[in-house]
Amino acid sequence: MENNMTPTPLKSDAFRFDSFKNGEVLYNKKKNRLPAMGWNSWNAFGSGNTEELTKAMADKITELGLDKLGYSYCVLDDGCYKPEREDGKLVNEPKKFPSGFRALADYIHAKGLKFGMYNDIGTNLCAGAAVGTYLHEAVDAKSYIDWGVDFIKVDNCYYMFDNATFSNPENARFVYAPNIKGIKLVSKETSESIILFVEEAGKLTGKGAQLNEEGAVKYVTNIGTFDGTNTGTTPVGDMSGELHFNFNIGIPGEYEEYDLFVEYATGREPGTGEWLQIAVDNEDGSKLIYDDFLEPTEGKESFIWSKATPVTLKKGKNIIRLMNHRRQENTLNSYAELLKGFSEAAPDNDIILSICEWGKTQPQNWGYKVGDSWRILNDITFRVGWDGNPGIGRWFDPGTPSVTSQYNKAVVMDEFAGLDKGWNDPDMLMIGMDGMTDIQCKTHMTMWCMMNSPLMLGLDLRRVKKGDWIYEIIANDKLIALNQDSLGTQAKRLSTSVESSDPSKEYITNIDRVDILVKPLADGGAAISFINVSERKQTGDFKIMVDDIPFASFKKGEKYKVTDLWTGEESVNTDGVFSVKELAACDNVTIRISVC
Repeated sequence: MENNMTPTPLKSDAFRFDSFKNGEVLYNKKKNRLPAMGWNSWNAFGSGNTEELTKAMADKITELGLDKLGYSYCVLDDGCYKPEREDGKLVNEPKKFPSGFRALADYIHAKGLKFGMYNDIGTNLCAGAAVGTYLHEAVDAKSYIDWGVDFIKVDNCYYMFDNATFSNPENARFVYAPNIKGIKLVSKETSESIILFVEEAGKLTGKGAQLNEEGAVKYVTNIGTFDGTNTGTTPVGDMSGELHFNFNIGIPGEYEEYDLFVEYATGREPGTGEWLQIAVDNEDGSKLIYDDFLEPTEGKESFIWSKATPVTLKKGKNIIRLMNHRRQENTLNSYAELLKGFSEAAPDNDIILSICEWGKTQPQNWGYKVGDSWRILNDITFRVGWDGNPGIGRWFDPGTPSVTSQYNKAVVMDEFAGLDKGWNDPDMLMIGMDGMTDIQCKTHMTMWCMMNSPLMLGLDLRRVKKGDWIYEIIANDKLIALNQDSLGTQAKRLSTSVESSDPSKEYITNIDRVDILVKPLADGGAAISFINVSERKQTGDFKIMVDDIPFASFKKGEKYKVTDLWTGEESVNTDGVFSVKELAACDNVTIRISVC
């Protein structure tokens, strides 16, 4: 179906790609929050969640004493609303949630817990209900405030301005530039023209954009932002590609007026779109001069010249940037609208905003501006169906639905996380779900705690008894203390047993390895985790020395108290070398060290 909508114009440069590294937040977004902890309904119940089940889960959280350990949020995921709005507002599904959301929130709050809900920045929720927040952000924010919501998870299905899940694939036209063959500048004063072709004068920056040299026509394609929904794309580095033309004009310091023309061809598929952004950079700064569609062409190699775009060039060095950062900018803008609604409805609100766009738009670059956490990949477990069947946990999968797929990406994303930003979210915990062994679950918990990931339980809590193996994992207060440590620093991978030029930055998908993670702590100590990512036993000399720990906050000494965070065993280390010789398949040894 044709999408005739147009992305909302950016309100200011604060929403532009060039602002992503300035550290500034939007609409009163709060800082200094530790990762959220709680329970979410999706993995256990999918769209089959009910008021009765939610109350039962809240009862189990307090019965098991999980609330005392920090598991505060009880979150309704998809499937809780009527399939359409009434008078423009969200309404509870009457059979599954007969008492309404305010009454359910009151029940949860009465237990000392916090109430969470779910929505989507698109037109529909992922399960299909036509009640997404798009164009309803202000009224929805008011509803959530009135219902007493403390946490909101916001998905990215049916998003109109990207080829997101369940969206029209042709929406790629919004988030990729057309193929570009060259540019022409015509002086308004002299009518002299400058023609620059990509193979001679174009310079590619970032990642993605590439020169197509096949055939007689040479052009640049794939100008846009990598889709990070699936595995295989590193999160480190510039995820957007641009085409630059650098040149000097006349005597520095003076200005000259030109008309700019672009030779282009459009498409509606990943790599070739219709939306182009043009900016001019010089010593005055960067100025965006075009941000809109170009007229469609007959095909993606049917090149034509664009209409003129007026441009003022400062004599001297200029850079004309051809780009499309709308994949990130549109999505940021949509999440910001909901945050704006909360800020206007209740300026002192303390609602947690959990961004769930699956890493598609590289939210590690911009998520801190509006969100408290951001998903880094697609779902950790794909459901059997939408009818309430529970998801199945997996240790390994080459795609996204597994512990190791999520971990492999999140473990190198420490630079994007922190109290002043927010948290990388590799999705909900699968501990206690079918398909996962107790050892795998134990290491899963370790990974998420070391990486400062949100700790959102995803199982039916009626499966848990106090003191059983599931409880002993999710209630390990020593591990939780790492996740909730007030220093708020994600662990860094300092070593891996496979060949790597930089273990802290290199995205490694081969799981036949042992990783060593180190996390600095507020008391001056550190946590060290030896993680066997492999599904087979690993033996060797896996070690790290105190002198290898780079964190300035870490206090060094001659002797260290060592506590094994799974066995509780304590010892004293006198040589500053910490090592493990053997690890069972999928197992870990995690210790906390501090100067004696």
